[in-house]
Amino acid sequence: MSTAKSPADELTVVGCGTVVPEGDRAASCYWVSAEDARVLFDCGPGAVQTLARLGLPWGGLTDLVISHFHADHVGALPGLFFAFRHGLETPRERPLTVWGPTGTAHFLEKLAHAYGEFVLDPGFPLRIEELTPGKPRALPAGPRLEAHKTPHTDESVAWRLDGTTSSFGYSGDTGPSRALGPFMNGVTALVCECSLDDAQASDNHLSPARVAAVASAARPGLLIVTHVYPHFRLSRDVVRLVAEAGYTGETCLAREGLRVTLTNR
Repeated sequence: MSTAKSPADELTVVGCGTVVPEGDRAASCYWVSAEDARVLFDCGPGAVQTLARLGLPWGGLTDLVISHFHADHVGALPGLFFAFRHGLETPRERPLTVWGPTGTAHFLEKLAHAYGEFVLDPGFPLRIEELTPGKPRALPAGPRLEAHKTPHTDESVAWRLDGTTSSFGYSGDTGPSRALGPFMNGVTALVCECSLDDAQASDNHLSPARVAAVASAARPGLLIVTHVYPHFRLSRDVVRLVAEAGYTGETCLAREGLRVTLTNR
């Protein structure tokens, strides 16, 4: 990747695992710095501790973006909000915006009922925005966020974040979708799930051939393959399988702590 126009434009992989517990990776969680925004995409189990281990300024998070409500993508949210309330030396005053699909407000209300009111009242203003696919919105700190419906759960969406000097795409969990590649067209970095081998993939997850089809339509500056079940990742060269399926662009496998400079091509 080329040198960024702004050192703030960067992706850090916090968690790239699945529902299967692994000692070297948290579940889904990605930190993006773009302009003045500090954005967390999903917050799966293990993510809060990994944010600290990687030295990311979690207390200064400006936006939290949720792809869907499966536990491996939102399981660490109660811990994150508890840390906001009790884990900062200087109490936070800056508002936090939570972006998600339809049902996000109700989901957070259920978390608050189960864990405590700190989820909805963490000690600073909490804004909840349910974003309709096809209707992008500007984050308070500047970049534009847009959702795209995905075939995984009733509410699941993929996300695209466009700033002045960077762009980022995140598939969340998704099954095959002809529209997903065009939605991600030209992003600097695309984090795309590749859960299982082609012979094992179900209708609500991607495989190497399916990832190759998405990436061939999107043509990202860098394709980052993530959310790979360990039995598949440890037995096969997933990046090579994506290439053999027809995608020839720059590709890597996600790992905890991977940092990618983001800048428009």
